[in-house]
Amino acid sequence: MHIGRDRLRELLDAVLAQDNSTLGDMAAEAFSSPFHFSRQFARGTGESPVALRRRVLLERAAWQLSRGERVTEVAFEAGYDSVEGFSRAYSRAYGHPPSGTSTERAARWLPAANGVHFHPPMSLWVESEPKGRPDMDPTAIMLHHDVDDTRELLERAAGLTDERYRQVRAPGFSVLEWDGVEESIAGVLANLIRTREVWLAAIEGADTPAATADDPAALRARFEEVTPRWLAAVREIDGRGGWNDTLIDALCEPPESFVLGSVIAHVLTYSAHRRLLVRAWLRAESPDDAMEIGHGDPIMWLRQRG
Repeated sequence: MHIGRDRLRELLDAVLAQDNSTLGDMAAEAFSSPFHFSRQFARGTGESPVALRRRVLLERAAWQLSRGERVTEVAFEAGYDSVEGFSRAYSRAYGHPPSGTSTERAARWLPAANGVHFHPPMSLWVESEPKGRPDMDPTAIMLHHDVDDTRELLERAAGLTDERYRQVRAPGFSVLEWDGVEESIAGVLANLIRTREVWLAAIEGADTPAATADDPAALRARFEEVTPRWLAAVREIDGRGGWNDTLIDALCEPPESFVLGSVIAHVLTYSAHRRLLVRAWLRAESPDDAMEIGHGDPIMWLRQRG
């Protein structure tokens, strides 16, 4: 998921680094003077470095408290010298003491003109102004066609012998270089599922999922586990008009920022590419069944759904 240098992310990293408690520390990490660092940061975020750090660490503290962590430990992790000082700052910010913390993410976010918020476990979320969308549009069709088409391909792959399933059909081929080679039906289907798992983990703020078995049964189980969560995440983004929100993703190395709408488009684009590739290989594998296997056309899929 490497795109290139992200200066905003570098400045935010300097502000939020665990050991950078002063403006001088932040500026030094960004190889800048405190004056120029503050000026550049404020221009990019509309908030001073110290104020943003204090606010985001309070949001992180709210998340930790919502998970049942002790106030004393949370207070010191947030950089406060005493529990009393933390409780006063928390109460001023949220209007209630730490013991009244909500489990809802939106309730843990403090007002911010720039929309930069803490996103667990150690990422940031940049919220944009809500944008409405029509109730029916191609995105909904593409999302659900993607799910149904993937399920059909997994079912068809389960009918192949392991030898045919893993047969090298395009030596050295890769869809995206960072995903590795995808020379077989097994390789393409594995990355089709894996891509969704990794991006969903970034959106949810979870750890990078471990790679597991890639036989058809295992992939089908992974697909059925991730799909409801994937669709729920997209519905949640759509429901609050969050297509323009920016996720600063800590799963990348180094972390980078991504517009959520582009993330969904990325997943759907390369999922479609992989699905069409697998379908073409399946048609070549069984010429007599080519008509039944079809081309994966969303027009025909929608007609069949009535």
